[in-house]
Amino acid sequence: MTVTDTTSAPARPAGQPVLEASGVTMRFGGLLAVNNVDLSVREGEIVGLIGPNGAGKTTFFNCLTGLYKPTSGQVRFAGTPLPPKPRAVVRAGMARTFQNIRLFANMTALENVMVGRYCRTSSGALTSVLRGPKYRREENASRERAQELLEFVGLGSLTTRWLADPPINTFAMIFAAMWQGLGPAMILFLVGLQNLPREPIEAARVDGAQGLRLFWHITLPLLRPMTAVVVAITLINNFKVFDLIWVMTQGGPYRSSETLAVTMYRESFVSFSVGYGASVAVVLTLVVALLSVFYLRSMFRRVEVN
Repeated sequence: MTVTDTTSAPARPAGQPVLEASGVTMRFGGLLAVNNVDLSVREGEIVGLIGPNGAGKTTFFNCLTGLYKPTSGQVRFAGTPLPPKPRAVVRAGMARTFQNIRLFANMTALENVMVGRYCRTSSGALTSVLRGPKYRREENASRERAQELLEFVGLGSLTTRWLADPPINTFAMIFAAMWQGLGPAMILFLVGLQNLPREPIEAARVDGAQGLRLFWHITLPLLRPMTAVVVAITLINNFKVFDLIWVMTQGGPYRSSETLAVTMYRESFVSFSVGYGASVAVVLTLVVALLSVFYLRSMFRRVEVN
């Protein structure tokens, strides 16, 4: 990269220089990637660095942000020389973004923003592990600032943590699964109620049984075979549930909401550990079969005894 001087009339007077690079040169052995580049960015300015592929733009940015130590030249931010260390550059107040943004998939929007604030904290490892007073003060300050930044860009509503924090995410998935399975269960119970024998119910009414007493002592025992079928179907569906959890949390955060079916899919089709995924599938099949047989036999044995 070499300097090309282009002059144009400024749209408005700019402020004091914020970022200054003077005589920045970067060599990689015998390769000259950046050659004596000067740059000045003032308050209120938006400056673009334009050039073809291989011109040295990324190398120059790496020199500005401390990723590379220039062979010669100096970079100053707000009048202070910047050391060639990325963390020191960030602490000085200059940040860098990339074309391909990588977020932490198992974190909320608020936590992703908070990650960028931890360079402003000074709590040590021991204080952070023990959650001491200093750690809590800095964590609360980072959380409040991250919330302000999200609200500034119109994403304040994304801080709701329904699917990010255990055990809240578990309750949310249980509620969704209940709502999903409520319809078939109600249809089965309706079929059972329509096929109940009328003689025991009418005899109980003649004896004076009404309302809750009639339901508890007559109707509910007569519905026991259908109840056994509904519970068995629900139990099997809960063991093999996949789509609901994968859409809502993908087993996160940190696999805290992962089921055997999700583990089977992740290992087989994400990590491509087909053998491990097949083993999980066999275990899941055996567990569901054994529990179903045991439950149905015990329930129908009670029905025959009664």
